[in-house]
Amino acid sequence: MSKIVTMGEIMLRLSPEGNSRFVQVDKFNIIPGGGEANVAISLANFGHDCYFVSKLPKHEIGQIAVNALRRYGVNTDFICRGGDRIGLYYAETGASMRPSKVIYDRAHSAIAEANPDDFDFDEIFEDADWFHWSGITPAISDASAECLKLACICAKKHGVTISCDLNFRKKLWSSEKAISVMRPLMEYVDVCIGNEEDAELCLGFKPDADVEGGKTDAAGYENIFRQMMKEFGFKYVVSTLRESLSASHNGWKALIYNGKEFYQSKHYDILPIVDRVGGGDSFSGGLIHGLLTKDSQGEALEFAVAASALKHTIPGDFNHVSVEEVESLAGGNASGRVQR
Repeated sequence: MSKIVTMGEIMLRLSPEGNSRFVQVDKFNIIPGGGEANVAISLANFGHDCYFVSKLPKHEIGQIAVNALRRYGVNTDFICRGGDRIGLYYAETGASMRPSKVIYDRAHSAIAEANPDDFDFDEIFEDADWFHWSGITPAISDASAECLKLACICAKKHGVTISCDLNFRKKLWSSEKAISVMRPLMEYVDVCIGNEEDAELCLGFKPDADVEGGKTDAAGYENIFRQMMKEFGFKYVVSTLRESLSASHNGWKALIYNGKEFYQSKHYDILPIVDRVGGGDSFSGGLIHGLLTKDSQGEALEFAVAASALKHTIPGDFNHVSVEEVESLAGGNASGRVQR
């Protein structure tokens, strides 16, 4: 069992039932979730000792998020309690040619107004093996970005492996701001995860691939992976390759590069998609588990892609799957037959 730390914002997602639109319903389901929290829950399900670092209000609405993490085995000892509000987001699940839609209501959330004194990073990273964060965390606010930078510095001091999911969010910041903040943070990162849009908008690299047109030939990514590895000294560069055929139908595979060899995973045809929110986070969680436990980067990537493919079949942000279920799918058992 490895000690894994993730840091970011957990929010409450408010969603209509099924595929209903916002304007036609009179109630929403409350679903806790958020990038790094989703990763922590995946890894807790895989048997790791997971800690989520954040700041949440002391009141009962903040407690909803804390309880959700505890329910699925994530340690919440390092969540600072304070501030006035928890971030919200509204998510409408699309279907066929109608895309899903997200509306944020997260300004002035507790984590956005956190300061370094809220966290004892030396205690947090003592005996830790891995630290994961995403580009959403520094995008929340300048204060959050400063806390994250100090976390990365301390993690490196403790010899912790650091992974980053670039995860660009255009509703949170511009590409220019993202590049100015994210590029300096890359000096602390060992494992860089992202897709073609993330690499361009967060780091300024553009792959030779027409993803909108459904052309996700991995060869188009190899040159950019080499450039990223050369510039930032990553141990691994990883990209998911999503073919968005419709809101209900995606192709899904991934590519990994360790500085010597490229490995492309098998391809999954996901139809129908139940909920793609958290799909990338489930990939990150699967990849971290794979890199910690598998003998090769190929085996690690196959585990990550299978874990994420399964997440697309589960409502909510969290990926409620076991190692055994992921191994079964990665091994070729995709029939969906009833297990008796």
